[in-house]
Amino acid sequence: MKPLAAATVPMRASPQALVLARRVLEIEAAAVAALCDRLDGEFLHAIELVLACRGRVVVSGIGKSGHVARKIASTMASTGTPAFFVHSGEAMHGDLGMITRDDVLIALSYSGETEELLRIVPAVKRQGARLIVITGNPDSALAREADALLDASVAEEACPLGLAPTASTTAALAFGDALAIALLDARGFGPEDFARAHPGGRLGRRLLTHVADVMRTGSALPRVAPGATLTEVIVEISRKGMGLALVVDAEDRLLGVFTDGDLRRLIDRVSDLRAVVIESVMSRTPQTIEPQALAVEGVELMERHRVNQLPVVDAQRRVVGALNMHDLFAAGVV
Repeated sequence: MKPLAAATVPMRASPQALVLARRVLEIEAAAVAALCDRLDGEFLHAIELVLACRGRVVVSGIGKSGHVARKIASTMASTGTPAFFVHSGEAMHGDLGMITRDDVLIALSYSGETEELLRIVPAVKRQGARLIVITGNPDSALAREADALLDASVAEEACPLGLAPTASTTAALAFGDALAIALLDARGFGPEDFARAHPGGRLGRRLLTHVADVMRTGSALPRVAPGATLTEVIVEISRKGMGLALVVDAEDRLLGVFTDGDLRRLIDRVSDLRAVVIESVMSRTPQTIEPQALAVEGVELMERHRVNQLPVVDAQRRVVGALNMHDLFAAGVV
């Protein structure tokens, strides 16, 4: 018979874990704070190199620095500085062709002696591209090749073994963010620009989605004539499922609206609902919006007037659509 396997005893976190975790955050926070004193002429020169760049920013590194480099490139690209990541190791096997004389290379290496980077730098500089170096060793071989040098050295790593890059990668990432945001400001990059770079994000949807993109149109609109009976109006409201009816004339101009709320209030004060003609009880001055307005403006209008629907009209007050809060939720505008 096989011996029974010993029961696995689940490991439990000790209170010391919290002490260590707090120490990690303190060390990394101190490493980032120390960078403030190194924001000098070299940092400004790095910004000037990028602003003068006629090509793109290429960010490169390997290992943990490579992961940081990839994030810096992504942040720059989304904040108005065209950038992409090139793996230092792959660059020597064909990807070097992605870098042109019009580009700026940002090279990340804490030691400043990373072999893969040192092998590609001469080729990059020979063709005329400029070099920004982010390193923890200002006396390194890589630093000596820099057109702009950013000192990201740290007093200590947060790893208690002093082996895993922790504070050093945080410092390099913070330097990259500082560059990206300084460039954003220098380019006058605003919320609308950000939205165009993030069309799938919430801000993009809020700033790029117009009423015409989300409004209901055509046969989906609950339209009734001013002479319609209340019964006919209720049927139309129920059929179209918008919670209101648009009262229009023969040329489709908006005369008024009648909502579910209007119906509830009417029940309290009218004994014979079947005798009611909608023209006599409709709201004659409803809030409206134009199709070219931003959908977020429709949200603000609805919230201000405490309504869940808006007729959409053109300059001649003809009905072209209707906006519903549920549709705005579905489109991610709200």
